[in-house]
Amino acid sequence: MSAMRILGIDPGLRTTGFGVIDAVGSKLHYVASGTIKTESAPATLPGRLKVIFDGVREVTARYQPQCASVEIVFVNVNPQSTLLLGQARGAALTALVSNDLTVAEYTALQMKKAIVGHGQARKEQVQEMVMRLLALPGLPGKDAADALGLAICHAHAGASFAAIARSSTLAPRSHAQYKRGRSY
Repeated sequence: MSAMRILGIDPGLRTTGFGVIDAVGSKLHYVASGTIKTESAPATLPGRLKVIFDGVREVTARYQPQCASVEIVFVNVNPQSTLLLGQARGAALTALVSNDLTVAEYTALQMKKAIVGHGQARKEQVQEMVMRLLALPGLPGKDAADALGLAICHAHAGASFAAIARSSTLAPRSHAQYKRGRSY
């Protein structure tokens, strides 16, 4: 059985976490993790987005993942924060797809449920479980732990989704109709 290298990305405008794991069947192996920080970038939004884009491209080139998983942005109380986070996420997604990676997307709730067992887990609980699941010698940073959690979530969920797709006789949709925000 060959290893599937998965890159997890936890997008943020100031700090974007990344985590790389190898999945061989149900076994998970830590490869790397860290953060892309935009503090040294020009204080402009475009400058920060460029740092995120370049950083994700560099991580992708260095670790050569076969696929990626990214956290879906949730709607904040502050719409401006949500908009800024969405732009950081867009820079990361663009960097991934420009390297021809397939990208899976998970909410923070889905990731926490997959890693800790419930969607209301605190950051510290995610760090602890990621450390245990990957047999790390110490706690990863919060942003890196979330990114590793997304990669682990995809390692488990991705295999299930692939099995469902293989067993399904339904063809994927090539079009959809939209009515009041819903696709049919």
